[in-house]
Amino acid sequence: MNQSGPHPWETEYTIEATEIIADAPELRVLRTTLAPGQFIPWHYHSEIADHFFCLEGYLNIETQAPKAVHSLAPGDECSVPVRMAHRVLNVGALQCRFVLVQGVGAYDYCALPEAQ
Repeated sequence: MNQSGPHPWETEYTIEATEIIADAPELRVLRTTLAPGQFIPWHYHSEIADHFFCLEGYLNIETQAPKAVHSLAPGDECSVPVRMAHRVLNVGALQCRFVLVQGVGAYDYCALPEAQ
């Protein structure tokens, strides 16, 4: 998926809400809300890193190679490097909200099988 195509939350998975704060050829900023139990499935980006900033609730970012779980509470942040497979989960009993900064580079969403 490229910047001009549909957004992955419209075609690849379902989440509570995503607000686009900025969308330029080499940088995107999103504010995303996940309901309890919702997640963004395993995927990676071939040119950009993801930088997560937790605003509300409890968020886990799971990565592969190395296998790790990054647990975020409000005020915490985490970065996922280019080409690193990851998924994002709301692990709390209430909604969680986070800001995601993606860049610098062309955006893509490369889905992976869920059984990772």
